[in-house]
Amino acid sequence: MTSFIKSSAISLFALPVLFSGTSSSQAEDSFPALQMAFKSHCIKCHGKDDKVKGKVNLLELKSDADLLARPELLENLVAILREHEMPPEDEPPLPEAKQKHMLMQLDTMLQKSLKTQPFVATPIRRMNRFQYNNAVVDLLELDRPIFRLNERLMRRRDNYFHPESKKMPAQVRVSSRPLSKDIDNQRPEGFRGVASFPQDKRAEHGFDNRADHLTLSPLLMESFLNLSQTIADSPDLNSKECRSWNWLFTAPDQKDGGPDKVAEAIEPRIKKLLRRAFRRPVDPEILNRFVKFSEQQLADGASLETTLRAVVGAVIGMPDFLYFYETPNKQNPEGEGPGREPISDFELASRLALFFWSSIPDDTLLDLAGQGKLGEKETLGAQIDRMLNDRRSGRFCDNFPAQWLQLERLITSVPDPEKFAYFYLVDGYRTSMHMMAEPLLLFETIYIEDRSIMELLDPKFTWENGMLRANYAGHSKAGHDVVTQLFKRVPLTDPRRGGIITNAAIMTMTATPTRTQPITRGAWVNAVIFNDPPDPPPADVPPLPEASKEELAKLTIRERLAAHRKREDCAGCHKQIDPLGFALENYGPTGVWREKYENGRQVDVSGVLFNRHEFKDFSEFKQMILKEKHRFIRGFIEHLLSYALSRELGPADSPALNDMTSRALAGEDQMRAVLKNIAMSQPFLHKNTIAPVAANKHSHELK
Repeated sequence: MTSFIKSSAISLFALPVLFSGTSSSQAEDSFPALQMAFKSHCIKCHGKDDKVKGKVNLLELKSDADLLARPELLENLVAILREHEMPPEDEPPLPEAKQKHMLMQLDTMLQKSLKTQPFVATPIRRMNRFQYNNAVVDLLELDRPIFRLNERLMRRRDNYFHPESKKMPAQVRVSSRPLSKDIDNQRPEGFRGVASFPQDKRAEHGFDNRADHLTLSPLLMESFLNLSQTIADSPDLNSKECRSWNWLFTAPDQKDGGPDKVAEAIEPRIKKLLRRAFRRPVDPEILNRFVKFSEQQLADGASLETTLRAVVGAVIGMPDFLYFYETPNKQNPEGEGPGREPISDFELASRLALFFWSSIPDDTLLDLAGQGKLGEKETLGAQIDRMLNDRRSGRFCDNFPAQWLQLERLITSVPDPEKFAYFYLVDGYRTSMHMMAEPLLLFETIYIEDRSIMELLDPKFTWENGMLRANYAGHSKAGHDVVTQLFKRVPLTDPRRGGIITNAAIMTMTATPTRTQPITRGAWVNAVIFNDPPDPPPADVPPLPEASKEELAKLTIRERLAAHRKREDCAGCHKQIDPLGFALENYGPTGVWREKYENGRQVDVSGVLFNRHEFKDFSEFKQMILKEKHRFIRGFIEHLLSYALSRELGPADSPALNDMTSRALAGEDQMRAVLKNIAMSQPFLHKNTIAPVAANKHSHELK
């Protein structure tokens, strides 16, 4: 998701302390000293004899300008020096004074470079399937989805999502359709006759709303056009299902005007529909085209309802509805340079609606945008609060946490039925259904009650039902509530339980059917918790084979994986991910706590975290994670910002990320405060409409 931004937020949290005695003027003429340091400590691997590990040749750098032109490299140099990742362990370490001075110089250059960097451009992109459904629902004011949404991994069976109350009930009833059969006696999901297009895939280390992934092939365009017509023609689009029926489809009283009154009603209705659908003032030419079409239909004998159904079918199949795009400003009043233009109020309305509601703006946002008031700080803040209190924000909780946590991987998890018989319930149902709800209900609780985002890691409560409680105990004696599940909020006193890292869902989806996978778990923690995913393994590294009976009887999984860590091209990543993965080895393949392996060997979870914190057991590991909370906060905000912008992050986003992380560390760490700060940040309020150029050849440097 972020190829260069390290989650340690270097300049904000380390440098003021490290360099309080160094003046900024010392850093201005910085390159000669840096060049000497590079030659003394770095070029053996990054330049000498054509060695360019990490695709970085530091001997190519000839001046400050060369470094200032490469903010990704500067960002990574700062992070790597801060984390003592370079020089490598087998090389002499940098003297402490030199390391501090290099960090100060590089960070000063980094901040200077970022001031002029353009924001990453967000290309024109279509709605994904989840957004399309919500947009049609909101446009026509429907009471249920138009097609089945497997993207929603958890269904709320009780109408408990009331963010305006800021209180979750003590118990809730939920279900998980992707892992179960259709739910009996429930309202069908989807309109009759409506066939949806395929589910959009999630980007690697990202989300399914990434603009560069949302293209439209001819086949998919045909599906959209067919979909729009089937929605308009569905018998479920009626006066009982559609709250917009009266103002859109119902014919006016003809006592005083007859057919002329019907014709007069056409234009204002279509104008209102088009403004909502296209999220901007209506183009007179387009409006006139639709009005003339409708008048001709009426003249040919069609009813008003039939005519406007045809209009609706055309509108929701048009590019103006399907696509989100931002246009260049006629002038840039802020004078911030190319690639840093302020967005318009109508573009802001769309960004807000996509972020919080996965949909289109409502009339309130469009009215304020039309008045030029939406971008005003006080007005914007009030509208964000209103949107976060709106029940449509439940879509954010449906969409973001499941993708952020990569919970779709749980759907295909199938623990060995002989070793883990308790995992399988009656009629083939799996405990996965119950596992999935635990982290999602935690996220919803923190959102609705506006709690600290740190409670995602260390809450004093969790959600469980009988079957999930039985899974943690390693047995299946828990009744048969397998489809619609009643979850209760329960307090926690055991530090081994609770939070998004150690719940059974994560532990199960990062295991094979027969054993745990410390490397997979460590990579998940790096990517999800710290937003610092490791590089893919070399192509010639085979997966760890299943152990023979002899190996199972003698070795631990740490010993079996030792060979992978000895390879020079694997050692760097293993140093990064192994401590995180092995720290979770007390949790078996279905999340059940264990002290020993099946062969009687003791589980060893010890390690060194972030190259500085030694820990002996899981409790110490968890305390170290919480102590280094800025890493999680920074990573979480990066995930949210990337989701909000539908794009990867870039160098220009770093100052805002630093500022938002600093605010959260200073006390603004409630979930809604974090979301509000993102929606009022510079990256969210700016755009880059410059034509995209070839990918930066220096990206992924030093990784």
